[in-house]
Amino acid sequence: MNYKHTNYKNTKISYTDAGKGTVVVLLHGFLENSTMWNYLAPVLAKKNRVVCIDLLGHGQTDCLGYVHTMEDMADSVHHVLSELKIRKAVFVGHSMGGYAALAFAELYPEFMKGLVLLNSTSRADSEERIANRTRAIKAVKQNYIAAVRMSIANLFSEENREKLTEQIEWVREEALQTPLQGIIAAQEGMKLRKDREVLLHFAPYPILLILGKKDPVLNYEENLEQIEGTNVQLVTFNDGHMSHLENQAELEKVLTNFLKN
Repeated sequence: MNYKHTNYKNTKISYTDAGKGTVVVLLHGFLENSTMWNYLAPVLAKKNRVVCIDLLGHGQTDCLGYVHTMEDMADSVHHVLSELKIRKAVFVGHSMGGYAALAFAELYPEFMKGLVLLNSTSRADSEERIANRTRAIKAVKQNYIAAVRMSIANLFSEENREKLTEQIEWVREEALQTPLQGIIAAQEGMKLRKDREVLLHFAPYPILLILGKKDPVLNYEENLEQIEGTNVQLVTFNDGHMSHLENQAELEKVLTNFLKN
C-alpha cells in the first residue's frame, strides 16, 4: 500500500488513497491499522475510491496525546478528507473504527453518504466494559507483549483460533507495532465515548450493521437491541469479531452490494 502523510495539530496522520468513484473510507479497529484492509481495499477500489486512514496512535499515525477521544479520531479523519477535497463518503468502521465513524457522523453529518458498522456498536461502554479496559491498561503496562498477544486471540471465535493460526499471527505482528501510548490513549478514549444510538434511528443515509454471532467481544443479542425500530440493515456472520478475516469472501460480497445500492 502506498502511504501518504498529512500533518494535523503537529501530528503525522498516515493514509492511503486508491481508485475512482464513490469514496469509501475504511477505518480500522483497536490494535489494528490500515493493513487490516489489505484484502478488501483492492477489491473495493476496482469501482470506488478507497481511502484507508491510520487512526491516532495506530499504524504510521503518531499519537496526539494521552487520551484519544473518538471525537479526536473523527477530527483527524475530517482533516484527511478536507485535504483530499472529499465532500461525501461511505464510512466502514471496524470495532473502534465504527466508534470513530459514529463520532464523525455526529460532528460532520454533511459528509455522510452511508455507514457500515463492522463488528461495532453505537452504544457507550457498560460499567463492566469500562472496568475491563482499566484492567487491560494495567496489564499492557505490566507486560506489553503478553497482553497484546492475548487480546488478539480473544477476538476470534473459538474454532477459528485453531483454524486461522497464520492470520492470527499476522494480526498479532501488526498489533505489536502499536506504541504503548497509542494503546492506552485509545482505551481511555473508548471508555469516555458517548452513546450514539440516536444516529441509527434518525440518520438520513443508509446504515448497515454487520455482526458476528460468536463475537467474544460484543454480545450478539445485546447488539441487536440497538437496531429495533430502525431502518438499519443487518447482516450476521457465524463467527467472531474479525469478520474481515473470518468471513472474508462473504464480507466482500456484502460491502460490494451495499456500495452498489
